[in-house]
Amino acid sequence: MRKALMTGAALMFAATAAAAPPRDTIMLSSLAKLGTVDERFQSYNIEMVEVTGGRFWAPYGGPAAEMYRMRPPADLADPRLRHLARHLGPVYLRVSGTWANTTYLPAEGESLSSPPEGYKQILTRDQWRGVVAYSKAVGAKIVTSFAAGDGTRGSDGVWKPDQAQRLIDLTRSAGGAIYGAEFFNEPNIPMHGGLPKGYGTADFIRDFGVFRDWAKRAAPDMEIIGYGGVSEGSMMKASPQTASRGFLSTEDFMKANPGALDIVAYHFYGGVSQRCGGAGEVKKDVALTPGWLDRTLLDQAHYGNLRDRYEPGKPLWLNETAQAACGGSPWAASFLDSFRYLNQLGLLAQKGVQSVQHNTLAASDYGLIDGDTLAPRPNYWAALLWTKNMGATVLASPASPSPDMRIYAHCLKGGKGGVGLVAINTGSAPQNLFFGKTGKVWVMNAASVDSMTISINGKSPAIDAKGRLSGLDGATAKGSISLPGQTIGFVAVAGANNTACR
Repeated sequence: MRKALMTGAALMFAATAAAAPPRDTIMLSSLAKLGTVDERFQSYNIEMVEVTGGRFWAPYGGPAAEMYRMRPPADLADPRLRHLARHLGPVYLRVSGTWANTTYLPAEGESLSSPPEGYKQILTRDQWRGVVAYSKAVGAKIVTSFAAGDGTRGSDGVWKPDQAQRLIDLTRSAGGAIYGAEFFNEPNIPMHGGLPKGYGTADFIRDFGVFRDWAKRAAPDMEIIGYGGVSEGSMMKASPQTASRGFLSTEDFMKANPGALDIVAYHFYGGVSQRCGGAGEVKKDVALTPGWLDRTLLDQAHYGNLRDRYEPGKPLWLNETAQAACGGSPWAASFLDSFRYLNQLGLLAQKGVQSVQHNTLAASDYGLIDGDTLAPRPNYWAALLWTKNMGATVLASPASPSPDMRIYAHCLKGGKGGVGLVAINTGSAPQNLFFGKTGKVWVMNAASVDSMTISINGKSPAIDAKGRLSGLDGATAKGSISLPGQTIGFVAVAGANNTACR
C-alpha cells in the first residue's frame, strides 16, 4: 500500500491552500434533502459473551487452528471505557449475538457452578445490572434478544418465555428498560445458533407466535425487532447448497407474519475472516475496491425489499455488521477498514437505513476499541468524527471530481443551515474538494493505509483519564481542501445556508 508521508505542517497547508474554480464548487446551500435517520444512527454491539465471559474469537498469532479463546467478563464499569463510549452517544446498545441464544439467567438467590442442561453460558444477575448501569452512564438504549436453545423448551419442543420474562423483570428492577428485542439471534442459520437439531421454518413460525404474544403482554413498550437474518442478499443467498445445510429464509418468516414487527432488522458481513476461512474469506487487496465498498448494498436491497412487501413503512435497521464475520480479519483494526466503515454509513443513510449497529465496541479485531488495552482504533476516531459532524438529515451527494473519491453530505449536527461532508479518497492521487465557504476540516491520515494508528490534521488523537479529547481540533479551510491519496476528510461548514438544514 502507498505510504502517506505528509508531515503535519504539509497536511495543514493542504487543508487551506487550494484555489477554488467556480465550476467545481459544491453548492452547499442547494444540496437536496433525501430523508432522515435515527439520532442513534451510528450505534454498536456488546456481545452477550463479552458480558458473561467465555470462548470468543481468538486473537491472531496463536496456534494455527485456534478459532476461540476464553476471555473474562468485560468490565463495563471501567471509567476509560465509559469515557470513550460517551463521546459516541447517543446510541443503541445491542447485547445479543450467537452466544445469547444459549445463555442462562439464574433466578434471584440461585447459585450455579455450571450452566443447566440445554444452556452453554451463565449470565449473572450482577452482570446484567452492570449492562443497565452502563447504558445509563453512556446514554444508550438497550436492544437485545433472548435464549431459545434446548433449555428454554418444554417436552413438546415449544419455546417457553421463562428466561425472557426473567430478563425483563431484572432489567426493570435495576431501573432500566429494554427498548427493543429480537426473538433470538440470526434465525436463518439455526444450526450455528444452538437451536434444536433439525429446527426449521415451521418451528420458528410457531415459536415466534409464542414470543410475540408474550411480548405484547409482558413488555408492551418493547419494540419487536426482526428477524435478524444475516447476509441473505450476499454470501448467504438462497441456493440448493444453503438449503441443504439447513439455512432458513427470512422471507418465509415474513410471509407467515405480515405486520408482526415494529422494526425490520438484518445483519451483514461481506465475508468471513481467516479464522473461518473458505471461499468467503476476505482478502486485504479488495479493501478499497468498488465491489467491496458497495457490497453492503446487496443486503440493504434484499431486506429493504422484504420490508416494503411485508412491513411497509417500518424502520429498517442494520443491527449487526463489521468488516468480516468470525471476529474480523487482521486488518479490521487498521485504518484500511475505516474506508469501508464510513462508506457504509454514508451509503446506508442515503438508502433510508435508520440505525447501523457495529460489531463490536471493544472485542476482537473488528472492535472500535482494543478490548485489552482500551486504546481507540482508527474506526473509533472515524465514528467520533461522524458523530461530531453528520446530523440526522441526509442530503444528496455532491458531484465528485473522481471515481476514486466518494462524498456524503448531511446537515451539520447542531448547526442551523450548516452542512457536514465526509470525503473518502480511495485512490493514490490527491483530490481537490471545493465547497466555497469557510469551514472546519479534519483529515484522517496514516503512515501506511493498513496502519493501526492514525493522525488527524497531522496530530495524534487521544483521550485522557478524565475523558478529555485532544488532537481533534479542526483546521480552518477557506473554501477548499486538497485531500491526499488514501485519506478521509470531514468538513463542517456552519455557514452553508442550506434551507433543508434549518
